[in-house]
Amino acid sequence: MYLQDIARVIRSKNAGPRCTTLDIMFNSDADYDRVVQSKAIDAALIAELYSTPIADVKIIEYPVSRALKIAIPRKVTAGDPGDRDVYGAQQHARLFKVQV
Repeated sequence: MYLQDIARVIRSKNAGPRCTTLDIMFNSDADYDRVVQSKAIDAALIAELYSTPIADVKIIEYPVSRALKIAIPRKVTAGDPGDRDVYGAQQHARLFKVQV
């Protein structure tokens, strides 16, 4: 099963000009628990998917909201030359096919 099959929301956005956040929200405690307990989404996976050092990946669990927030540094500051996603709103697609 893929993450896109059980997550209610998978999105990305800027968290300032130098950081992108990836938000994953689930409909049920069971789906949230499945992903968190399986460690299907961990810093190593995110580092690999986004070509960033593992030490720079921050994963915050919000069990009350059944959500995960992942913060990663942007390679290019938002709005600088070479930035292809000023709002960071198109970075989440890499998570869709993560096996859970």
